[in-house]
Amino acid sequence: MSGAVLVAIAASIGNLLQGWDNATIAGAVLYIKKEFSLETQPLIEGLIVAMSLIGATVITTFSGAVADAVGRRPLLIASSVLYFVSGLVMLWAPNVYVLLLARLIDGFGIGLAVTLVPLYISETAPTDIRGLLNTLPQFSGSGGMFLSYCMVFTMSLMPQPDWRIMLGVLSIPSLMYFALTVFYLPESPRWLVSKGRMAEAKRVLQGLRGREDVSGEMALLVEGLGVGKDTHFEEYIIGPDDELADDGLAPDEEKLKLYGAEEGVSWIARPVRGGGQSALGSALGLMSRHGSMVSQGKSLVDPLVTLFGSVHEKMPEVMGSMRSTLFPNFGSMFSVAEQQQAKADWDAESHRDDEDYASDHGADDIEDSLNSPLISRQATSVEGKEIAAPHGSIMGGVGRSSSMQGGEAVSSMGIGGGWQLAWKWTEREGADGQKEGGFQRIYLHEEGVSGDRRGSILSMPGGDIPPGGEYIQAAALVSQPALYSKDLIEQQLAGPAMVHPSEAVAKGTKWAELFEPGVKHALFVGIGLQILQQFAGINGVLYYTPQILEQAGVGVLLSNIGLSSSSASILISALTTLLMLPSIGIAMRLMDMSGRRFLLLSTIPVLIVALAVLVLVNVLDVGTMVHAALSTISVIVYFCFFVMGFGPIPNILCAEIFPTSVRGICIAICALTFWIGDIIVTYTLPVMLNAIGLAGVFGIYAIVCILAFVFVYMKVPETKGMPLEVITEFFSVGAKQGKEATD
Repeated sequence: MSGAVLVAIAASIGNLLQGWDNATIAGAVLYIKKEFSLETQPLIEGLIVAMSLIGATVITTFSGAVADAVGRRPLLIASSVLYFVSGLVMLWAPNVYVLLLARLIDGFGIGLAVTLVPLYISETAPTDIRGLLNTLPQFSGSGGMFLSYCMVFTMSLMPQPDWRIMLGVLSIPSLMYFALTVFYLPESPRWLVSKGRMAEAKRVLQGLRGREDVSGEMALLVEGLGVGKDTHFEEYIIGPDDELADDGLAPDEEKLKLYGAEEGVSWIARPVRGGGQSALGSALGLMSRHGSMVSQGKSLVDPLVTLFGSVHEKMPEVMGSMRSTLFPNFGSMFSVAEQQQAKADWDAESHRDDEDYASDHGADDIEDSLNSPLISRQATSVEGKEIAAPHGSIMGGVGRSSSMQGGEAVSSMGIGGGWQLAWKWTEREGADGQKEGGFQRIYLHEEGVSGDRRGSILSMPGGDIPPGGEYIQAAALVSQPALYSKDLIEQQLAGPAMVHPSEAVAKGTKWAELFEPGVKHALFVGIGLQILQQFAGINGVLYYTPQILEQAGVGVLLSNIGLSSSSASILISALTTLLMLPSIGIAMRLMDMSGRRFLLLSTIPVLIVALAVLVLVNVLDVGTMVHAALSTISVIVYFCFFVMGFGPIPNILCAEIFPTSVRGICIAICALTFWIGDIIVTYTLPVMLNAIGLAGVFGIYAIVCILAFVFVYMKVPETKGMPLEVITEFFSVGAKQGKEATD
């Protein structure tokens, strides 16, 4: 995964430049005021700082639609160019008006970076470490602030500090960022697939993953072009052939036969009916009861949160060891890593002859054609229909599993996070009495079975499961494929997600998709998080940190060693920023282990306590020393826990919960909310201070944090370890079923 990690580090330099700029202008404005005599012109002074916010807000309005149209990488390149140009103009700036123009250009670069970097990292990162890599922008931003404060502090010790050099230095790291975006960063593979550039997407994925076989993920990206229709959940019990009994299970004609990577190894999967229900199935049942619960006032948590949470329920110990003991050859179904080592031997029923395919397409044609199939057209006849088997060209690789439903072929591939992507062919009798067939897409996920349910889910002839019974339980999210088309079926191609005709590809943002129930639900979550983050108090605490630490005696200590008030203020800010870095490192470690929701619910209560202490010490007369000590501790605790949760997670979630076709425009809407909230909070803070005082301001922030905790608990799902396409599918099915239940 080193390729994806290095790409994420390089992309996050855009946030380092944002942090660098924020810290630099905070120090430089002290000297700008003196040169241009702005002490009597607070409006101009405020605009010098605010122009970057205005620029970021303006550019964010357009960035989403443009990113969906021309790609993520061009906008990252544009961001680096804007940073570089703004640095040069600030270095020159003969008067305050040119400086304001430079700050506006700088804001354009900041807006693009803040919007596009989380989106880009989410689309290139592996599922299992996506949270860690998407915390890098927060770490880079804070690191940039610390480095900038160190530079500004050093320059403040000079006899005549030059603010132009302070601001102009931005051009140096931005030039490095430009080189990385042009010569190193690839385009997002998800965006490439959305434009039909399959061969290029495959090469990018191979570089990011460090392996040749990217078949499962390529198929997943195609399916991500749209959210499936007629989605429903099914449950399967999977075990060695002849291991499963029929009691409580579906009839034999409904069984799925799964083939492993080694010849002669196979398993049987049967849909579970009635008694046994997985955690995912139980959560879905809650959806159907949601309407009555709302009407009775009993529903507190969004059923969608429960639905997501069911995926992350801890598996029983016996199930956790099953992958390595009971099913040593089952890697093609539930282990991506083992796919790379498995042999290309197939069971006789699933074996295909590659020579026929080679006669249809040359290797070069396959790589270059926009219409090239992801999986070979080569097929086996199944009741008059041709169903394709996986092929080794674009989707090539070994160790997949193929399955049969009533004798019909189904292929399956690992897509990360313990999920499998598969397709099956189904037939039904139409209104005219004729049989109608079509593909169905399956997202398959292994689940644990608690001890008290094992007997009810699966029984053997003569009693319960014998000791050492080899089986697993899997939940399946079944829906119509994203690119389903009757024309594809009539052409007897490999299946909707297995071919990629360029005319079927989304040509740009489909604005109507913004009003889909799942997208609207995701926008509600994303916008809500951004608003609550801005009003949770970070700007107020940052603004008053120097004052609070000065009261603690830090300013006096620094002045005693010969530092001016300006240098002391800058050094205090640098030390405060330095304290954030270890906390962000802890968050990076926990983001994919404990999860986004867990970190929010764990850190927000600490923010509430820290703000409450700041309110009390400003209301009560606790003495100078106690006031200084409690204020200092509260500020440090607030910063450390904010950057562990509420700092990075809203941007991480906003980059995960939207479909590929509208991800750019949706994350831009959330980013626009962020910037508007930033402007409102920043410029209402002085008014609020005059009206209700420091204790009143911190009290309002504490109330907002309480509301944020309630919002997260009720509305924000856990997305760790889930492929982006599965996340959006969950939002879609959850929102639709929730709406049906309340109608």
